[in-house]
Amino acid sequence: MASKVTPYKDSKLNKKQQVTQMFDNISKEYDGLNRVISFGIDVKWRKKVVAIVTNAAPETILDIATGTGDLAINLAKTNAKKIVGLDISDGMLEVGRQKIAKKQLGNKIEMVIGDSENLPFEDSSFDAITVAFGVRNFETLEKGLAEILRVLKPNGVFVILETSVPTKVPFKQGYTFYTKYILPAIGKAFSKDQSAYSYLCESASVFPYGEALNNILRKIGFINVAAKPQTFGVATIYTASKS
Repeated sequence: MASKVTPYKDSKLNKKQQVTQMFDNISKEYDGLNRVISFGIDVKWRKKVVAIVTNAAPETILDIATGTGDLAINLAKTNAKKIVGLDISDGMLEVGRQKIAKKQLGNKIEMVIGDSENLPFEDSSFDAITVAFGVRNFETLEKGLAEILRVLKPNGVFVILETSVPTKVPFKQGYTFYTKYILPAIGKAFSKDQSAYSYLCESASVFPYGEALNNILRKIGFINVAAKPQTFGVATIYTASKS
């Protein structure tokens, strides 16, 4: 499954190349805008992901689409011996490296540039794998998920944190208004790359969520698949494992 939504509609680059360029462009402002756009609630969602991963007691963790490393840094609170943050954007990774150095976590967290659809790791390498706000940027969703299943150890835990669309009134209407009018205005006011935040809104609105994403995960081969909506359904935490 490849999403037709791309950041730069007039670009000759493919989606993967466009996403890389987009995140390189907004890397310096990404963290601040993220807090504004989500009203800081994304911090609470990440803490829930960390709690789920902590319960699995992993020694090795892979955080895919790690961006500036927010989740990878939070995952350092687990007892994991090694955390790898992987992203396709070196601009985002560089911001993350600076944050990791400041927190003196370089001995525990490694930031690696790489493609989520062609992971540079052996089969069954990680006890836990996470993706926060990244799966909708995969060029081919099934290919990326299959790669995750490949490098996850048997009985390992896989956790996705991703935006979703509320289904109940009035939250559905409020979400539509916010993403259509308010969020692009915030991006326009604070970002030099206005197309990036238009893309982030549009891609969120068309990406499969809830049971639709659950079914894709099951099709790939994941087991124990479950979805837990967050904050009226504007985000969802998905959990799965490998037999």
